Formats: sequence, C-alpha cells, structure tokens
Amino acid sequence: MKEGSKYQPLLDYLRANSHLDEVTLNFADIEALLNNPLPASAHNQQGWWSNRKKGALQASAWMEAGYRVENVDLDSQRVTFRKLIRKIQVRQAGEGVQWNGELIKALRLHMRLTQTEFAEQLGVDQRTVSKWENGHLPARSTLKHLNLVSEKAGFTFREESENVD
Repeated sequence: MKEGSKYQPLLDYLRANSHLDEVTLNFADIEALLNNPLPASAHNQQGWWSNRKKGALQASAWMEAGYRVENVDLDSQRVTFRKLIRKIQVRQAGEGVQWNGELIKALRLHMRLTQTEFAEQLGVDQRTVSKWENGHLPARSTLKHLNLVSEKAGFTFREESENVD
C-alpha cells in the first residue's frame, strides 16, 4: 500500500492491534479512523470486503496488516477481521534455526518493522533485507545475529496451523 493512501489509518489501526486474533469494527468506526465515509458499495455489497490481493486498496490495508475479512454483516454494518496464521517451516541448525526468506520476513513482521527499519536494526541495507526475503540467504555471521535479534524480540519458532485460503 502506498503511503498516504485513504486506507492507511485502517492499516495502522490493525497493525497496532496485531496482538489480537480478531478485530470487529462497525463501519462508523472505520469511517472515523479514515476521517472519510466508506463508499456506498462498502455498505451494500459483500464483494467490497473481499480479500483480493490485486486492485483493491481497502483489501491491501487489512491484508498488509496480517488480517483477512472473516465476516461482514451488512445489516448491522459490522466487519470482523481475523489474523492470518501461516505455517512456516522451521529447521534447526545446530544451536539456532536455519533462516530462510519466509522466516526472516516473519521475524521482521513480528517486530512490526518495515524492511528499512529492520535493515537499520541489523546494520545492513534495505535492499539486502529484500533479497533475503526473496530467497537469497544471509552470510553466516548474519545468521547468528538473526538468532540473537529473534531471541531479544521474543520471536518463537513454533509451527501453527494453517488458517489461510
């Protein structure tokens, strides 16, 4: 989602509440967050609330925050967002874990950091973090650092059940 998007306040709200597995809001609450009315289609069409990945700025807001729309009640004008839970394959490597792009991204999101902020924490360039998240493995010296950062952040490596379509 582009900075300054109309739906940025919803993204920020959901990120601030990312510790919750479920968030239910009235349409009026969402409009207050946005400081703008929702379009008429949000009030009368279930499709507006779909979890599509392309072409819908509103869906980008909740999906980027790690949620999906679980239920929309157009009569009571309420929407329930449920946290996405992905199963991440974690392999042990000696004293730590075997880091891969998916696990590095999960750590970054757990810390609620952008790629740039995460890069600053690790003393690397944002492009390096992007490469890691897209499959290029970090150097061995970085792997130990990632283990330390993950411990400090309270990032656990337990596998959770799949809850994503």
